[in-house]
Amino acid sequence: MNAVALKMLLGDRAKYLGLVFGVTFATLLMAQQVSIFVGIMSRTANAITSVREADVWVMDPRVRYVDEVEPMRDVELSRVRSVPGVDWAVPFYKGLSTIRLADGLTQQVQLIGVDDVSLIGLCDDMLSGRRDAIRDPQSAIMDRNGFLFVWPEGDFQNSRTFELNDNRLRIRGVCNEKPTFLTFPILYVTYQTAMEITPPQRKKMPFIVVKARDGVTAEALATRIAHTTGLQALTAPQFRWRSINYYLERTGIPINFGITIALGAIIGAAITAQTFYIFVVENLKQFAAMKAVGVTNGQLLRMVLLQASVVGSMGYGLGMGATALFFFATKNQPALQGFQLYAQVMAGTGVSIAIIILGSILFSLRKVFRLDPAVVFRG
Repeated sequence: MNAVALKMLLGDRAKYLGLVFGVTFATLLMAQQVSIFVGIMSRTANAITSVREADVWVMDPRVRYVDEVEPMRDVELSRVRSVPGVDWAVPFYKGLSTIRLADGLTQQVQLIGVDDVSLIGLCDDMLSGRRDAIRDPQSAIMDRNGFLFVWPEGDFQNSRTFELNDNRLRIRGVCNEKPTFLTFPILYVTYQTAMEITPPQRKKMPFIVVKARDGVTAEALATRIAHTTGLQALTAPQFRWRSINYYLERTGIPINFGITIALGAIIGAAITAQTFYIFVVENLKQFAAMKAVGVTNGQLLRMVLLQASVVGSMGYGLGMGATALFFFATKNQPALQGFQLYAQVMAGTGVSIAIIILGSILFSLRKVFRLDPAVVFRG
């Protein structure tokens, strides 16, 4: 019976290819869009993820996500350091600034100020220059994507100069850092330099990053800091999810991607169900002949399930292959850097495709189960 089922499926090449195309299209659209959505959402918290050494982030209680800055008093750093269980605590500056290039053009950048001594928060993957060169006067390090955006010729070895708030700085190194949700170049300086080149104001420290001592959990330390200082203290995972949830709740990104994913599933399901239905209807006489010689509905169901398994496996494999090929071909594109096909997305798409195919089978087999075997003897 399995051989007969496969001959029926592969005998009509056009309908077989149509079934495979429907499943492939649905798989490609769902997997690609879900992966891009996950990649975009992860970018909203990459500024937190990049500070790998920190267990706890301390900030003003009004801060809702990482790109919202509410400066604190400098004295808060000493207060946090005095909390029991703190191994070290250093300031971390994050804000937006505008640089002026040698040709007079301006460019907005994400200004990151890292601790002068430990350089905590500075990216590790240097493409040119040295990390400790940032400690030199009027020195900065820029991320690769930002450097190529500002200077497309891409000569990393040739240092560049620019002005920031009437202060002259020089790029002393280029690093490979994960892109953030904001597409502006990332400019790293020391915290002291950030304090000197940013406009003067009474409070300028946006964040304090903290490391817990051995034997102290990040959750317990965050609770202790918040209780002792009255500031907001979140573990790194808590702050990441706080930032991601902010964009999920306050932007149209989830709705737009959800519509695209739903359209992909609906169109794929419609193509698959319609083609399966036509395939079954055009083979009613064959199914009737089988029933006339004693083939049961259960055996017919197993035959159609085998046909659906072949179509689903082929379409799912082609769709996933096309998705993986897309991300491989675009892995060096700044706009899609870091995006990838996640195992969870593959599993979830596989379950969705299985549901679509099962629904198509149930829709198509109603005529077969109600079919009168005598139809084969009619003219």
